[in-house]
Amino acid sequence: MENQKQLDKQFTNCSDLKLFHWQYGPQLKHKAFSVFFHTMVQQKELNYMKESMQDLVTHEIGPAEEVNLEDVIRFFRQNGISSQNAKVVKSFNEVISDILSGHVVIFFHGWDQALSYSQAKQVNVREVSEPTGESVVKGPHEGTVEQLDRNIGLLRTRLQNSHFKIEQFKAGGTTQTEIAYGYLDGVVDEGTLAEFKQRLKRAKKEDILETSYIEELIEDANYSPLPQHRYTERPDTAIAAVLEGKIIVLVQGTGTILICPGLFTEFFQASEDYYHRVIFSTFIRLIRIVAFFLALTLPSIFIALTTFHPELIPTNLLMAILDTREGIPFPAFLEIVLMIFFFELLREAGIRLPKTIGSAVSIVGALIIGEAAINANIASPAVVILVALTGIASFAIPQYSIAIGIRLMQIPLMILSAVLGGFGIMIGFILIMLHITSLRSLGQPYFSPLTPLRPRQILDVLIRAPLKILQGSPRKRDRRNI
Repeated sequence: MENQKQLDKQFTNCSDLKLFHWQYGPQLKHKAFSVFFHTMVQQKELNYMKESMQDLVTHEIGPAEEVNLEDVIRFFRQNGISSQNAKVVKSFNEVISDILSGHVVIFFHGWDQALSYSQAKQVNVREVSEPTGESVVKGPHEGTVEQLDRNIGLLRTRLQNSHFKIEQFKAGGTTQTEIAYGYLDGVVDEGTLAEFKQRLKRAKKEDILETSYIEELIEDANYSPLPQHRYTERPDTAIAAVLEGKIIVLVQGTGTILICPGLFTEFFQASEDYYHRVIFSTFIRLIRIVAFFLALTLPSIFIALTTFHPELIPTNLLMAILDTREGIPFPAFLEIVLMIFFFELLREAGIRLPKTIGSAVSIVGALIIGEAAINANIASPAVVILVALTGIASFAIPQYSIAIGIRLMQIPLMILSAVLGGFGIMIGFILIMLHITSLRSLGQPYFSPLTPLRPRQILDVLIRAPLKILQGSPRKRDRRNI
């Protein structure tokens, strides 16, 4: 009765908590009760578990008319729990945790322990499907889901090696979220792993809802516009990162895997690069690098050239630009800032609106606003094309998180170019490079392998070298002995 009182006190006003009493033994004089959340268990499995429990008491512990509490306690102490989905719990806190996790807990009156069964746990989750943000033409099409155990299973299936270590714990705070991190023992840098574990201790005291919470807790520079860790929803990408000595983090309730540390050059790589032929993958990677520079500098270069250095523009092109800007009441800087604001507004609206109308609003809105701005002499056709090209270039980079950082860095560069022209762009580039080269991710140089220079690893930065060369890198050779 004391256990029931504690449960009633703990779960006050929880209408989905169910508590069933039942009897066993001679003349059914011994009492027990089961407690669980009916919204988290499967009724079919629950009925099966009840029948199994009755069979256990009747056939294994003793005849139903003779079994008593001492027989039950002696049986479980001597034989343990035969089912892999059950366990004996010894503390009330563990009981609360199991109930909240969807387990069925059985109390026997007079016994200071309880049985916890997880086989009836059933919470509807999204089935494995192709990631919407990392779709590929060639390669695996399966993505992670919001269930931690299933994600770990997807990873284990791809990397069947005893050196692939996965450690789990529960975060503190109110949520008690399950968190797991994995690494390949013997390949991961021991110093990086130790630093990661040290920083991860902060998560044990916080409420964690998503992997981005972990990222913010362990990253080196919270106010940097550049992300210091990568994300993926693809098991093959996560395993490839583990084979390279990375650490992956998974959180119950989210299908996003955090890869750390993340280096600047890795944000231009995609899993599909290694599924296509070398020359095509290299060509696509070079396009991404060009897209990065276009997205970052194209508006600034236009402002600097049209405002300070018109002599650098070919005469025919300059006359065409001047002709389109005739009647525009704003300077080039304000004109571009205004159009970028409209572009970002449309992009955000397209994301937040329902999927069925979001894309239509983005496309139609861009056409209408662009055409109206030109007709009203608010913006010139050249600026509309330039802003559109800048936005498209930012979307060509595989990692969405660094594309956001690029768009943030556009503004300071445009201000410098509007004030100092080309000299301002040079100052902005120097400041950006100083920031990138001084930044670290879990203690690792963010601009590696370019700074510090590691010639062997550069073969997978600007180009995609053949796999037989990449497989011969020092870290890959170390992995062969595992």
